[in-house]
Order: sequence, then C-alpha cells, then structure tokens
Amino acid sequence: MARGAAFLGCEVAILGGAMSWVSERHLVAAISNAGGFGLIACGAMTPDLLDAEIAGTKALTDRPFGVNLITMHPDLFELIAVCARHGVGHVVLAGGLPPRGSLEAIRESGAKVVCFAPALAMAKKLIRSGVDALVIEGMEAGGHIGPVATSVLAQEILPEVANDVPVFVAGGIGRGEAIAAYLEMGAAGVQLGSRFVCATESIAHPNFKRAFIRASARDAVTSVQIDPRLPVIPVRALKNASTELFTAKQREVAQLLDEGKVEMAEAQLQIERYWAGALRRAVIDGDVEHGSVMAGQSVGMVKAEEPVATIIATLAAEAEAALAHRHAC
Repeated sequence: MARGAAFLGCEVAILGGAMSWVSERHLVAAISNAGGFGLIACGAMTPDLLDAEIAGTKALTDRPFGVNLITMHPDLFELIAVCARHGVGHVVLAGGLPPRGSLEAIRESGAKVVCFAPALAMAKKLIRSGVDALVIEGMEAGGHIGPVATSVLAQEILPEVANDVPVFVAGGIGRGEAIAAYLEMGAAGVQLGSRFVCATESIAHPNFKRAFIRASARDAVTSVQIDPRLPVIPVRALKNASTELFTAKQREVAQLLDEGKVEMAEAQLQIERYWAGALRRAVIDGDVEHGSVMAGQSVGMVKAEEPVATIIATLAAEAEAALAHRHAC
C-alpha cells in the first residue's frame, strides 16, 4: 500500500469511489482529511458546476484529492481544462476508452492519469498509451458495472501489470481482510464506494442511508437490457420501482432510434441523463422507491452511520490484523 499512498500523496491508499450526487465536496474532503483519497464524481456536471465543486472541496481540505470524469461527456476537454486550472493532481477517466487527445490534455496540466480497465487486454492497451495507474472494478460494485467479478479480474490482471503501474482494486470490498488479500496479490490500494455512503459527512438523504443500512447483498441487483440495438451498461442498485421505470425509458429511447430522431451517441447520453436524474431523486430528494439507489453488493456490510475517519481507521486496522495473522502462521 505504500506504493499506492505515495502515488496518490495520501496516508492510506483507499480511494473513495466516485458516486454521482454522493461524492461531492463534503464527503471527498472528509475522505482526504482522514488520510484516504477523495474523488469528486463529475458525472453529468457542467464545467461551471465542476469548477465550483473543486473550489468548494479545496476550501474544506488542503490534502490531495482527484476528479472522476466520464469519457463520453460532451464537454470532456472543457472539464479537463477546469481540473488543470485548479491544479488537480489526479484525474480518473471512467466509462470506456479515453477519446483521442484526452490523455495528452491531462498530462500537459501535470496531473496523473488513472483509467478503469475492465479486462487484461484493455489494461495493457492503456499502459501502452501512457496512463499512470489503473483501477480494476468487478461486477460486485454499485452503479455502472462490467461482466466479470472482482476476484477474477484481480487474478487475471494483477500478475500481468502490477509491476508496471499502480493498480487499485474495486468492487464488493467492505472489510479490511479483503483489502489485505488484494494487497498481497500485488494491488497498490483499493477503491470503495458503498462503504462511504452512510458516512456522517455524506449528504445523502436519511432515507437513502436507511435503505443502505437495511439492505443485504442480494438486494443489490443489476439492470436489464431490453433492446440489443441499444447498448446499455448494466447498473447495480437496490431493487425498487425504478427498475420498471428504466425499462420504460429504454423502450422510449429505442423507439426514437427506430424513428431516426436521435443518433446512437445521443441515445446513450439520454440513458446517462436518466440515471443522473434517477439517482438525484434518491440521494438528494430521498425518494428511494422511484429513484435509483445505486449500491454495490458490499452494502450488506454497511451497518450504521459513522464518521469517515472511523470507517478508514477500521478498514486499516482490519487489514493490518489480517496481514499480521497470516505472517505469524
């Protein structure tokens, strides 16, 4: 973990997973202040909103934090420029292969580039393109997910590339024992999202937090794609009425494609905007029945609302104890 902490500039190489509406200035600053590494979830933000969010975060912490950007965002290069103006040291790109010129734009600002790698071939391609670090996230995670489990990705990717760049493992991690296991496999650190949703510093609505505390792992299910012509990245969330609402939204967008009223890129963007709105209804407004309660399968390990510092200290203590026990045997 020392390698990951040195790369991030923090004390403990635990990244706060970027969760739209949740990973804003208060939670991000709290994670960084507690020795971890907070990530602002830019999501569908405009450049002006991101500018304000970065400034707000800097007012709450003098420790390093990063910004997570979505590669399909229509204003990606403007968002990169906003990060550069603020001197953000780490930019994480999620959602697919970085568009041409984006890696260069980030590096020109002096920032480190971190990218998600859903497969070994992608990891090697990204390393060749010059990324500074990788995140490998399994299907147990909340929000947008890939098709492969975290444990399988770790076994496939870590032995091949962990010596080349720092690799952070994410998806379904809720305890320090799991962190210890991935560190022993070669990871430089980990990323957790769901574990931080019920932090005292999280602005998530009390209804949202209660839904997390009551849920078990099996309650966090994936969305279903109804039209093969409309590629939809699955989303893991707590099962509720929004499942049917998303099915209706897919039908609506598919019909617009059939009628030639939208191009594929616009259709996918409409889906992304749907998720942003549905998530806001749950996180901010507290409508946990008709909004999207995105959660990873580690939600079952979220038992109570507690300060970020306590969460990180607990995870670190569990990891240290696990490593000490293994080395003593």
